[in-house]
Amino acid sequence: MLLYTFLLKSVCILLAQNSYRLGQVSVEPYSCRDCPSMEASKENASKEYADFEEKVKRTIYIDHLSPQVTTPVIKAALAQCANVTNVEFIVNYTIPYDIPSAALVELDDEMQAKAAVELMTDFPFIIGGMPRPVRATYAKAEMFRDRPPCPDLKKYFRWIKQGDGEYEAMRKLKNLAKRQEAENMALIKNLLDEEKELAKQQQEALNGNGKKYQMLENVVSDGTIRNLAHHYGVKLDD
Repeated sequence: MLLYTFLLKSVCILLAQNSYRLGQVSVEPYSCRDCPSMEASKENASKEYADFEEKVKRTIYIDHLSPQVTTPVIKAALAQCANVTNVEFIVNYTIPYDIPSAALVELDDEMQAKAAVELMTDFPFIIGGMPRPVRATYAKAEMFRDRPPCPDLKKYFRWIKQGDGEYEAMRKLKNLAKRQEAENMALIKNLLDEEKELAKQQQEALNGNGKKYQMLENVVSDGTIRNLAHHYGVKLDD
């Protein structure tokens, strides 16, 4: 009981010293100017977010990438119009497949980003032997998983219980998301089957061309071509 009384008196004294008026709405607000460290932290956060916004402007988003595409492949493909400084593959955690089908590609500046997007929009652009052209667009802040928090952004959260006005709408959205996830899985499986068949056809064509070149090389190296030229009366230029 004595401890409780002592704590209560201490709180009252502190409130009186800091000019807080109980029972009224007006309470002296706390300003970050009273704390230099907080003011400096806020400035650093603003500068960090400004630097991040500049990074977004010089970054492009590339979709429809083949699973075999790597960072050196993207750098070589874009070397004709831009210098790639960083590549971050976007992993889709909603599917049980490790498919880097999209990537955020950071370039030197905003002008290079514009040139790269225009190139891949105006002309069919193939990266890594993918049978279909890739798609490119300007990156957005929401695409970066390591984006810093916006200093002036305020977020509000609340639980929705059964009986609330928004409960039924949220339940419908949840069911719709489940249905779309099932449809997405079916489309991805179909896409993987198509890519596997296309890769098989491309490999067969590559093997066939390789055998033709090997046959021509053998004909030249073993002297068969000279015998054929003599037989048909054709002069070979050395």
